[in-house]
This record gives sequence, structure tokens and C-alpha cells, in this order.
Amino acid sequence: MELRDIEIFLTLAEELHFGRTAEKLYISPPRVSQSIAKQEKRIGAALFERTSRRVALTPLGIQLRDDLEAGYRRILDGVEAATTTAHGGPAALTLGVMGPMWQDLAPLTALFRSRFPQVDFRLREIRIDDPYTPIRDGDVDVALLWLPVDETDLQVATVAFTEPIVLMVSPGHELAGRAAVSLDELGPYDILPSGLPVPAYWEAAISPAKGRPTEPGRPTPTREEVLWALANDPNSVAFACGQGLKYYDRGSAVYIPFDEQPTLQWGLVHRAGRAGHWAREFIRLAEEIGPIDLSLELELDPRWLRRFDLAG
Repeated sequence: MELRDIEIFLTLAEELHFGRTAEKLYISPPRVSQSIAKQEKRIGAALFERTSRRVALTPLGIQLRDDLEAGYRRILDGVEAATTTAHGGPAALTLGVMGPMWQDLAPLTALFRSRFPQVDFRLREIRIDDPYTPIRDGDVDVALLWLPVDETDLQVATVAFTEPIVLMVSPGHELAGRAAVSLDELGPYDILPSGLPVPAYWEAAISPAKGRPTEPGRPTPTREEVLWALANDPNSVAFACGQGLKYYDRGSAVYIPFDEQPTLQWGLVHRAGRAGHWAREFIRLAEEIGPIDLSLELELDPRWLRRFDLAG
């Protein structure tokens, strides 16, 4: 069995979808079908059960996947290690992070350093108004970014971090004294945009309820303009994330949790295709410890408790 056929088989065993497998490997769906048919003919039994609605591994397919997976990874890692040695390059990983979020990844980065002390582990800050260029240019190997990432040349590997989405109002707002609110209660209020220079689908991710559209010909407000509007318009509200309270709170706003507990997810993202060896190890450790949840930390934050009159 050729190495490419093994790659096709293992990718289909993971995706269980011929179209997604073809897209992930940059080949045509017929090429995937031909490869699987050739492997099944050689082995003499079906590896996948196919219907019009689903693709599933047969027991023999599960056995083959388990037997091939570890060896395939060792082969690829060996080739990559040899290539690194041939080029005289040290073992290195560059992580891209926006703002101070690297502090919240401390459990993951500490685990990576303890497991792989020989790796030159570097950090590069990513600008919120240009989050994708460092990945595309190869300046970072893997980046922590808001989800979703709707870019065909980038791939989300796993969810690494979650944080609560909360309501932001001025201290004098009629909702400021509430311990929690429901999204359904926001109908009478003017919901402002985030004011951040982010893609439209990121703006939608941070906004669990639809606000007013920007007036034609009027520029989207900046973050400072949103904060000014909140302070001067008693009918205005906005959404914010937990890390906004943790790192950027200036005492000019009140943060209120929602009954529905909406969250914003952050994922580890790399260029489409196979990530580098150390990026894969970093992603594997992120999957091992599971998504870091900022809401658990904020529950113990005295600023959070004081705002909701829970600290006494």
C-alpha cells in the first residue's frame, strides 16, 4: 500500500465523508473513491460501509485504521525530523496570540514546555485587524483565534478556549443592577456593534442578538465610540467577552451575565493541510487537557462578584 493511499484511507476514516476528505487532501472525490476501492480489492473485504446518507468504518476498517495510524505518524515525523536536521534548523514552534490571551493559555503552554523542553517555543502577537496574514505567511505555526474561521486556506484544529459573552451597559443603566438578563429582554434597547475591526462573521459570533445596522454612508464606530455611546445613551447596550472584563475593564461599564450563557470559542488554527510536527504536538496537548474555560475563573473574580452584588 502506497503512502498516499494510507493518507487517503486515514483521512476518510477521520472525516467519514468523501467530499471533505478530497477537499482536505486537495484531490478530487473520484480519486478518493478509486484509492479506497483499490485498497479494498487488495485486502479482499470492505473497509467502509456506504449509504446515501452516511459513511462508516467496518470492523475490519477500524482494525486497519488502528494498526496504520501510529506507524504512519512515525514515518511522517521521521521524515520531518530528518528534513529539519538536514537544514540545520532547531526544533521550534511559534504560537500566534491576540493581545494578552497568552496568559489564559498558561496551562497548555506550561504542559508543552514540560513535555518538550528542547523546543524553542516562541510567541508572536497577532493584530486583531489582521489576524490571518501571520499564519498565511508562515510567521506563526499555529494561532489562537476567534471561531469561526471561514477561510478556505486555513484550518481549525481544535477548540482551545471558551469565554462567556456578557451584556455591557453603563453604571447608570436601568439594567445595571440586575444579577442576570435574558436575550429576549433586549428588544427595547439599541444594541451597538462591538466596535472592533474584525470580520463580519466574528462580529456575528460575539453578538448573540441582532443589533441595529450601521446607517448608510456612516462608518462603523470604533470601540471607544461604542463606550462613549453607552455612557451617554441610556437606551444603548452592547456585548462583551469575559476577557474584556479581565484585561480591559476601566470601571466605565457594568457587565451582566445572560441566562442563556452564550459563549465565544477560540480555536487553534494553522494553514490548510497537514500542520508541522510541533504544531501537531501542541494541538494534541490542547485536545488532551480540553478547552480552557474563562467563565470558571471569572466566577471567582472579585470585580465580577462586586458588579452583581454577590460579594457582600
